[in-house]
Amino acid sequence: MNHVLAAETSTAASNPILNTAVFALFVAITLFVVYRVSSRNSSRSDYYAAGSAFTGRQNGIALSGDFLSAASFLGIAGAIAVHGYDGFLYSIGFLVAWLVDLLLIAELLRNTGRFTMGDVLSFRMKQRPVRAAAATSTLVISLFYMLAQMAGAGGLIALLLDIHGGFGQALIIAVVGIVMVLYVLVGGMKGTTYVQIIKASILILAAVLMTVFLFGKFGFSLSNLLSSAAYHSPMGEKLLEPGGQYGANGTTKLDFVSLAVALILGAAALPHVLMRFYTVPNSQEARRSVVWATACMFVFYLCTLVIGFGAAALVGTDEIKAAPGGENSAAPLLALHIGGTLLLGIIAAVAFATILAVVAGLTLTASASFAHDVYANIFKRGHADPVDEVRVARLAAVGIGVLAIIGGVLANGQNIAFLVALAFAVAASANLSTLLYSLFWKRFNTTGTLWAIYGGLGACLVLVIFSPVVSGAADSIIKGVDFHWFPLKNPGLVSIPFSFLCGFVGTLVGKDKADPRKHAEMEVRSLTGIGS
Repeated sequence: MNHVLAAETSTAASNPILNTAVFALFVAITLFVVYRVSSRNSSRSDYYAAGSAFTGRQNGIALSGDFLSAASFLGIAGAIAVHGYDGFLYSIGFLVAWLVDLLLIAELLRNTGRFTMGDVLSFRMKQRPVRAAAATSTLVISLFYMLAQMAGAGGLIALLLDIHGGFGQALIIAVVGIVMVLYVLVGGMKGTTYVQIIKASILILAAVLMTVFLFGKFGFSLSNLLSSAAYHSPMGEKLLEPGGQYGANGTTKLDFVSLAVALILGAAALPHVLMRFYTVPNSQEARRSVVWATACMFVFYLCTLVIGFGAAALVGTDEIKAAPGGENSAAPLLALHIGGTLLLGIIAAVAFATILAVVAGLTLTASASFAHDVYANIFKRGHADPVDEVRVARLAAVGIGVLAIIGGVLANGQNIAFLVALAFAVAASANLSTLLYSLFWKRFNTTGTLWAIYGGLGACLVLVIFSPVVSGAADSIIKGVDFHWFPLKNPGLVSIPFSFLCGFVGTLVGKDKADPRKHAEMEVRSLTGIGS
């Protein structure tokens, strides 16, 4: 049986023409759409926020497109297939996270800012140092998130074209980087939003179809599917119980708590998610967009549960781990088993489109933050020519693309759901405390803002560098050395409270006092939308 499966896999891999054709068709269509809708990208508002012209429904689907990244499709399906119940915890964390956005962030942020998170944080603070800090955190978070997407691209194409060599996969990652920069240069926010809407619709449809296929194979019985998954897994019945990945000892239980904290608090602080709230005309549409995004993701994550256990039942843990891309190849391999080369080509193209669209959104956010916060408001002190600002944003997009390619090559082979969880930890550590303090705490001042951003960001990065993620474990990024002293793989449990503490202490010891008039203005604006 294994020989037959191996033969099928190699046949699919050795006939990449169909897979490449489906993917090339998607790129061609979406680039054409981007070009047509973005021909009037003349102003900053058009380039950064699509002229705030999208409805809540459109923006909600695009938000789900931004959020349903390679981690959601490839990483979570792989984590469920290999680790069972514990892999589904990523889905729960990603979904629950949107309640924080809906209840605390979306409406107030939309009313207060214009283009970037730096607009909100600097509203009642000293402009230059706070915008510099906001831009720094945005760039670091975006690069962390991009690492995951680029690593996913390398593993996916390695599976499709049977490329096992590091150089070949690096070349593929470079091609992804170039195409995604093209989206941003040509499309701006309007073009990128349309790509996200198209991609999210196709991705959710593909997941639903695979789920229906799988249910059909098991007589439309979930218990049959789960029993078969447990039977074919080395973990046996433990595949369906908590503790397969987290719970073997005290450290892994703490790791689980840390992961959960990072996932739930990180979404509300991701710069590319926050920037999306500016593409709608008012706060009511911002709230609607979160509701639509949550509904789309609820459907999708239910499907990933079935796809993950389906991969455990039909593909098997051994074949998944042996394939190029490791855990991340579970969903494409499942597509091959249930629908042959054609379905593999379609699912791989959808996954690749997912990676392209998400990285394009991240690149746009990072380049906008650099151009708007650093160039226009720090270097030009708020007097930059809008045309020059957009040109700087496009140049920044190219530079960020190069950094993403280099990082993706280094991170290739890691589980991408796990890498995204690290990005969430960085986002929550650097941004969440400052956003909440700025919106809700009257005494919060510039010193507190800087301490919170740099303290949280610095603590998170230091803990990641000296954790088992980088060294000291079998799946570390740097093999053969061990300089780790922090036991947890995700630092959120320590770095997020530390950020809140830094903001609190910094505010108390800072000599600069908060401006009560500015706070009153921000409060009225955030709650009513007057002046936004």
